[in-house]
Amino acid sequence: MRIAALVLAAVVATTGLARAQDQQTLADIRQELTVLHVEIQRLKRELSTTGAPSPNLASSSVLERVDAIETELQRLTRQTEQLHQRIERIVADGTNRIGDLEFRLVELEGGDLAALGETTTLGGDQDESATNTVVVPAPTEPETEELAVGERADFDEASAALEKGDFQTAAALLANFDTNYPGSPLAPEANLKRGQALEGLGDTREAARAFLASFTGDSEGPVAPQALFKLGEALGRLGQVEQACITLGEVSVRFPNSEAVKDASQEMAALGCS
Repeated sequence: MRIAALVLAAVVATTGLARAQDQQTLADIRQELTVLHVEIQRLKRELSTTGAPSPNLASSSVLERVDAIETELQRLTRQTEQLHQRIERIVADGTNRIGDLEFRLVELEGGDLAALGETTTLGGDQDESATNTVVVPAPTEPETEELAVGERADFDEASAALEKGDFQTAAALLANFDTNYPGSPLAPEANLKRGQALEGLGDTREAARAFLASFTGDSEGPVAPQALFKLGEALGRLGQVEQACITLGEVSVRFPNSEAVKDASQEMAALGCS
């Protein structure tokens, strides 16, 4: 979060002339908070029952009834796991959005961006036992978590456009992906690719924001080293040399075995980082 606040402060420092055409009022932020509140309430309604359970356990023998009970338990277990995964994704996305809103509120009110702390997890902090329960299966979650219908296809379509050098189409498709699939496990990679597309269009400021979103979305994930390097590189191009050097230096500290370390070192040398 310290890096995120520092980098965001650097990006904001370059937007003085752009604010006239990219202003956001407190009313806009209040509207976003209202939309987020509605989404949370809709999720709570999904956790409410719609009537008495009616499993069909009628059968002609005890063994058949046991089999029916086991089948029903398996069905309920699957539904519970799916809801658990969905809630976790919504909580993660909601927390990131609240953090972004907090930053924009401080920006509008003229506060100290560096004083921003860690955003409180949506729904309240988890206790230690709950945290341990979630962390244990975490290594296998990316392999078992299901994607929404069309999610992979939309991501692949945008990736193909980026590979072809169609930056305009890729940026638009990846922006739609972020809107259509909030909290997606593919979000960090999608934001990284969106930053690359915006970079290809010459929009370095927005590219830096996309790289930051990629890194903060999963600061320990497989694309985090590349996202952090690209963020530092973009800051250097924006003239924020001091922040760029700090960001690039974090690559080797956080990911000493990553291939991005070499690129970050070369970029630091080019910028004259001490």
